[in-house]
Amino acid sequence: MISEQALLTLTVLLARVAFTIILYTKLRSQNQVGSDYMLNITQILVQELSLKRVQVENTLALFAEGATIPFVARYRKEMTGSLDEIQLRTLAERYSYLTELEERKNSILEAIASQGKLTDELQTQIENCLLKTELEDLYLPYRPKRRTRATMAKEKGLAPLAELISSLNQPQAPKVSLESEAAQYIDAEKGVKTVADALAGAADILAEQVAETAHLRADVRDFLINDGAFVSKIKDDYPEGSTKFEMYRNFRENVMDIKPHNLLALFRGETEGVLKVDLDFDESLVLHHLESQVIRSKNREIRQFYQDMIKDAFNRLMKNSLISEIRSDRKSYADLESIKTFEANLRELLLSPPAGMKPTLAIDPGFRTGCKVAVLSETGKFCEYQAIFPHQSQSQRQQATKTIQDLIKKYKIALIAIGNGTAGRETEEFVNQAIASLESPPITVMVNESGASIYSASDVAREEFADLDLTIRGAISIGRRLQDPLAELVKIDPKSIGVGQYQHDVDQKLLKKKLDETVESCVNYVGVELNTASQQLLTFVSGITPTIAQNIVKYRNENGAFKNRKQLLKVAKLGPKAFQQSAGFLRIRGGVNPLDNTAVHPESYSVVEQILADVEIPLNAISKTAEKLKKIDLKRYVTDTVGLPTLKDIIAELEKPGRDPRAEFKYATSGMILKRCRT
Repeated sequence: MISEQALLTLTVLLARVAFTIILYTKLRSQNQVGSDYMLNITQILVQELSLKRVQVENTLALFAEGATIPFVARYRKEMTGSLDEIQLRTLAERYSYLTELEERKNSILEAIASQGKLTDELQTQIENCLLKTELEDLYLPYRPKRRTRATMAKEKGLAPLAELISSLNQPQAPKVSLESEAAQYIDAEKGVKTVADALAGAADILAEQVAETAHLRADVRDFLINDGAFVSKIKDDYPEGSTKFEMYRNFRENVMDIKPHNLLALFRGETEGVLKVDLDFDESLVLHHLESQVIRSKNREIRQFYQDMIKDAFNRLMKNSLISEIRSDRKSYADLESIKTFEANLRELLLSPPAGMKPTLAIDPGFRTGCKVAVLSETGKFCEYQAIFPHQSQSQRQQATKTIQDLIKKYKIALIAIGNGTAGRETEEFVNQAIASLESPPITVMVNESGASIYSASDVAREEFADLDLTIRGAISIGRRLQDPLAELVKIDPKSIGVGQYQHDVDQKLLKKKLDETVESCVNYVGVELNTASQQLLTFVSGITPTIAQNIVKYRNENGAFKNRKQLLKVAKLGPKAFQQSAGFLRIRGGVNPLDNTAVHPESYSVVEQILADVEIPLNAISKTAEKLKKIDLKRYVTDTVGLPTLKDIIAELEKPGRDPRAEFKYATSGMILKRCRT
């Protein structure tokens, strides 16, 4: 029989082997078998993230094996050096970026080599790139193009003239008449009818070369970013005070200083046709810099030719593309920064203190259509529904009062949840009056009802409450949000909860990814009660796919409550890998093994049993002997796979088994000093 520790050691080794195989296969497909590729990426990650090589290598090995970030952060601290979720996600995202960059480098090198234009110097420049923008600048001259003015000039045989003029752009170049040289290229059949035509064609060829020179593009880009400013004006169709974008009527802010929400507002106003948005800069400084970098000749005629050509190169070939690129880059930055705020808002909402599973009266307020009242049991089960009309006639208000009081007495209601939408405050005032005469009135709480209407019309709600009206479903959702915000809010698309202004203006694909990651992080941080969790909640548990979540609920319905975590292996499609990733985040209250109601992973049970045996603490009396646990010398139990970080986490769990890491639910009472409240 293999011990848990031996099994864990084997798992780690297999992870490293799997990572090596995956990497080898990938490199072989790219004709890059060897250590340089991976060593390069690893070294970059080590330097950029200030990590040790072993941390990066071990973490990437775990990811290659399919380990989730919540699992790695919680249960593989020895391998990662205790990296937290933020560090792990940063490493994963940067690794993905660098891998994509390497793949793009290979593609570009092959493309340039196929043209016979790949030099050792160019190859070195490409291989040393760390940014996709820099890489694309290097590739620009070799990228397949549609017919341009430069290609048409070459077709007319003007490339030699351009080369001649380029050779004359030197301090010691002989004095030559450009018109005399250009006259030799007049060819009416090719469309070069005059000297001016020939010089214009040569200028087009040289202008494209200037515009596609990587370091010049980088210089101009840097100038526009560091010295440019976003400016906006409201179009003439909108008189003063007629639009919500009034503050942007004569707006100006430096590119590097503009706040994300301001930039998103500018682009929204532009999209809605209200604002005209430009990137303003001193063009003369840009041209002066380009001239200083390009012009070498002291010949007045050559210098004038180059000045005109450079101005055309900038205005026709560089300016618009670089401005578009900067707008896109700043938009991406604004998206990321805004999404960080949305993530923080969502996390705070999801981790709101639960009022607890108590009998609850949930009210979805309304004026004309009345208030929808739903009764929920201490398990969140729907019990009864009533409609009341407290905001109409006095007789209806009296009847509504009686209904509320009767329901409170009938179900021994402990909590009253009132949605904060239309008529919310008026309904709260009515409820407080209605329960004032009761001997032990329930606690009344205003609840954020954002997204409740979307939930009530969703497939999830229809499946859960097929026979109930949409309005009743909304009231039920409001009540459950008070009992356990996290368990209820995961049923709603995070974007529908309302996590911040301009959330519809940012990259929606990235927003969904980041908000889903936030939900996943919160769910695994809190842990999930295996025997009561909904299918939607289970889906966010580490290692649990939607199919496995559905199978867990099905198994639970057919076989009754889970008695221990090992039973999970009997669930269809939940194999050893999914069990490893998920088991520590699933809790079983009142199960056979008290450890199943903690965040201690089953792979560490043997260590816990050894510790408890040494200090003579019965497994079922852990919480009563917390002080004794603090005196244990943990170093005695360190092994190759279980280090001090894991042992400290284990002791913390044993001291407060089954604890909820969310803050304690508190409500205002007379005389309380309120610091900061959010409902």
